[in-house]
Amino acid sequence: MNLFSDIRALVVTCLDAMVAEGALPAGLDFAAVAVEPPRDAAHGDMATNAAMVLAKPAGMKPREIAEALAARLLGDARIAVADVAGPGFLNLRLAPGCWQGIVAVALGEGRGFGRSGMGQGARVNVEFVSANPTGPMHVGHVRGAVVGDALSNLLVFAGYEVTREYYINDGGAQVDVLARSAYERYREAHGLSPEIAEGLYPGEYLIEVGEALKAEFGDRFLDQPEAVWLEIVRDFATARMMEMIREDLAALGVRMDVYASEKALYGTGEIEAAIARLEAQGLIYQGVLEPPKGKTPEDWEPREQTLFRSTAHGDDVDRPIKKSDGSWTYFAPDIAYHYNKISRDYDMLIDIFGADHGGYVKRMKAAVSALSNGRVPLDIKLIQLVKLYKNGEPFKMSKRAGTFVTLRDVVEEVGADVTRFVMLTRKNDATLDFDFDRVLEQSKDNPVFYVQYAHARICSVLRKAAEAGVDVTDAALAGADLMRLDHEAELALIRKIAEWPRVVELAARTQEPHRVAGYLSELAAEFHGLWNRGNDVTSLRFVQEGDRATTAAKIALARATGVAISSGLAILGVTPVEEMR
Repeated sequence: MNLFSDIRALVVTCLDAMVAEGALPAGLDFAAVAVEPPRDAAHGDMATNAAMVLAKPAGMKPREIAEALAARLLGDARIAVADVAGPGFLNLRLAPGCWQGIVAVALGEGRGFGRSGMGQGARVNVEFVSANPTGPMHVGHVRGAVVGDALSNLLVFAGYEVTREYYINDGGAQVDVLARSAYERYREAHGLSPEIAEGLYPGEYLIEVGEALKAEFGDRFLDQPEAVWLEIVRDFATARMMEMIREDLAALGVRMDVYASEKALYGTGEIEAAIARLEAQGLIYQGVLEPPKGKTPEDWEPREQTLFRSTAHGDDVDRPIKKSDGSWTYFAPDIAYHYNKISRDYDMLIDIFGADHGGYVKRMKAAVSALSNGRVPLDIKLIQLVKLYKNGEPFKMSKRAGTFVTLRDVVEEVGADVTRFVMLTRKNDATLDFDFDRVLEQSKDNPVFYVQYAHARICSVLRKAAEAGVDVTDAALAGADLMRLDHEAELALIRKIAEWPRVVELAARTQEPHRVAGYLSELAAEFHGLWNRGNDVTSLRFVQEGDRATTAAKIALARATGVAISSGLAILGVTPVEEMR
């Protein structure tokens, strides 16, 4: 049940009636009409912009429309007050029963409260993480993994069919570097001094790979030329790295549905097929690119290349797909990979990249637009940096990784739940500060603690009520006399609970899971506020001694809050706690 959608539907019904009776001209588009919480809660429960967005196309004054609409809305029992404000905004107050009924709805729907059919089963592919299989995942991958997983959870909750996909970049030069690095650790496992030359991966995690190579192949590759061992060692090391990455993802609570290999695109005709499709549209040609903007590199020279006319689909410049030696550029297999995804009949593609891939956005969108004839939209989300702090200082790199802080470092320090929640406290394209001390402190300034503490308090009061003889099952609480919840502080909490279905749809529509974390912080604040007021006003306490009926109603409110918190935490991939230690 989305009360905001219900009232918007009422507004549109009233507008249709006004058109039918001639109070509004025919042919108006109501798509931009919205019903939202007002910026200032003192102005009402909801506000609609209907008069403001319809005034110009209707050729009328906003207040004229708003006043006529208000009169019609007041004919519905759910609307207690309809006030025209300013130039024509319409503020609404609902009858108390509308809000109190939300408690019963939340209890009846349980963890499904807020679930939406907005997606109508549309098939979405969310590609995220896709880290090079050259070492353990670092903290930047953590944020991308959490955002991708939470976004997938959110879209499923909003009625989409989602595939979580990891693209293994195992076809480029970086895996050859991995092989050479692993080979030095293989030599080390045989008692020789490794030669970790500049450009190789120095991390200690490859020591285990070297030992595994020794166990598998003995001394077979010692003192052999690279041509003998490179491919075998590359495949072996890549497989070991992917095992490590899967374990890292599992530690964070992330699961993938599909692991797709870049290497598998080569020699199968998939790249050629994708390029042929673009060529059939006249989008592949031989040409010479303009010199790079800004200062031209000394070694730059104009040369003829095979180019994709990406400017025909919104890119700034056309892009090369073949190198001068006839081999494919990095862009070509990515085109083929996305063509593969399009061929799997997805209705929408979402790629989650690191911030360093910003220059890749337009060319990839152009390729998907061309390959799908504009049918399949591609949304690319860039994940900004995470800055780590501990004891007031930047957190040092991991010795095991060699150059960076690993996912395991973070999870072992604070736990997966804290890591996930904190990574979702800001929008993906904003830099995030991760302070190990702050995220573990027990204070209202720590959003993880504040939300979890609210849930733990709810569980505590449920136990106390049960000990007092109150039936605290959801079915029993839904049947309580909820009209007893009439204090403004209680109604304010119910209003916040009622926002949850709207937040789900808004977050899913904008593909912004951080909105869920923000909502949970606001909901927790409302709950803690009511709890604290009960310290001074005994009638606001959840357990009312000697009054089982009122206690049941108040416990129903607490439990409904817990339902919304649990539902939101499930989307974030965080386990709600029942007791704080």
